[in-house]
Amino acid sequence: MKVKRLICPSHGQIVMADHEIPATLGDTQILVRHTHGTEKHGTMESFVHKHGNSRGAYDNKRHMHTPGEGVGWAYPIPLGNMQVGYVEKIGAKVTRYKVGDRLVAFCGFAPMWVYEETDGWKIEESTNWKSATCLDPATFAFCALRDANVRIGDTVAIFSLGAIGMTAVALAKQSGCSLVIAIDPVASRREAALKLGADIVLDPTGIDCGGKLRELTSWKGVDVVIEYSGSVHALNAAMRGVAFGGTVACGGFPAPYPAGLDFGGEAHMNRPNIVFTRTESDPNRDHPRWDNARVRNTCMDLIINNKINGDLIVGPIVPFTNDLDKVYPGIVADREGGIKMGVTY
Repeated sequence: MKVKRLICPSHGQIVMADHEIPATLGDTQILVRHTHGTEKHGTMESFVHKHGNSRGAYDNKRHMHTPGEGVGWAYPIPLGNMQVGYVEKIGAKVTRYKVGDRLVAFCGFAPMWVYEETDGWKIEESTNWKSATCLDPATFAFCALRDANVRIGDTVAIFSLGAIGMTAVALAKQSGCSLVIAIDPVASRREAALKLGADIVLDPTGIDCGGKLRELTSWKGVDVVIEYSGSVHALNAAMRGVAFGGTVACGGFPAPYPAGLDFGGEAHMNRPNIVFTRTESDPNRDHPRWDNARVRNTCMDLIINNKINGDLIVGPIVPFTNDLDKVYPGIVADREGGIKMGVTY
């Protein structure tokens, strides 16, 4: 049986492609019919249109990129990030799932998919699909807060209110932070951040944002900055507004920064810690107690227990149709029109 899926076959191209669903499953495979799905905007946009593959393949033995030697993610790249659906068929040796089970799993946009039974997480009907598909931003936000050593009572500023930044706002407030400041130029995102737990929101446009962070903390600066915009201006503001000996956690996936990054100003005087954060790069900083599997399972528990509200993050939601390749680029590029694109099947 053939189904359509959304892919990027080469840099700058987006197409609907045929995909063959096998008639017979392997012993440990499951067939899932999807009902909903979401995308991961920033990362996918970087690979489709921007710099995602420009550094060359990453060599896991040497722990470095190799310019001119391959790519970080081989084409065709599936577009779409997480899907929710129901198990329609199982292989002969599958024990983890049964027909009719509902699950969420990492997968690109497609109405049906064959998974291994080790994939995904079983979820009940009561779990909001929008929240379930926020597992991916939740894991990155969760690791950012842990890597930055956020503690009860800390003051935290979060730059860029995409899906990860929004989730970081919610988790920071639930972690007992005394002041959570959310920063983004888009008004609708700032409004959503307030509903997710931000105490103060700032529009960084045309202001001394770093100076404002100091003013809001009696000129001490915030204990922690979580920076997800990848903007040189945001990083400079972060170093200007973080407290003496505080921490700036960089979690974005930017292109090389342009000229103007200032390490000789407040960074030189106040000696902040600058850490880089990512959930997929095992071993975790707290290895062996924490690894990627534990991070994911912990975040899924938070979702199941309604600690993360996907209703304020997922949108716009569009139907999965054969012209999704025409609709997709405009949605992903429109920061004011939504945060995390969703589809219904």
